[in-house]
Amino acid sequence: QVQVVESGGGLVQAGGSLKLSCAVSGRTGSTAAMGWFRQAPGKAREFVAVIRMSEGTTYYVDFAKGRFTISRDNIKNTMYLQMNSLKPEDTAVYYCAATREWSRVYYPHTPDQYDYWGQGTQVTVSS
Repeated sequence: QVQVVESGGGLVQAGGSLKLSCAVSGRTGSTAAMGWFRQAPGKAREFVAVIRMSEGTTYYVDFAKGRFTISRDNIKNTMYLQMNSLKPEDTAVYYCAATREWSRVYYPHTPDQYDYWGQGTQVTVSS
């Protein structure tokens, strides 16, 4: 089993920055990739970014390109999402997820590609 726990959410003004963290524990050696999703009220959960733990290969959704950066620290078993130039439409619960197989990670990056999920952390961007 793998456990993932997010942290770092909060309230920020538009144009500000936040850095989310995702700590992984348990059978971390079985984690091939980790991703971030988000879900706003009344909307479906949507993909934000993913990183391959071994090589650091990354993919981003269009709205995240140039503003968000995903990274990982394999020594600390932690993944990060640096979010800059935040907008009110970025307001959502952000979820960390882990998958055992990199081959399952491909466009359109859906939640069913992931095996383990955190409880989510709220990000609120005020205008």
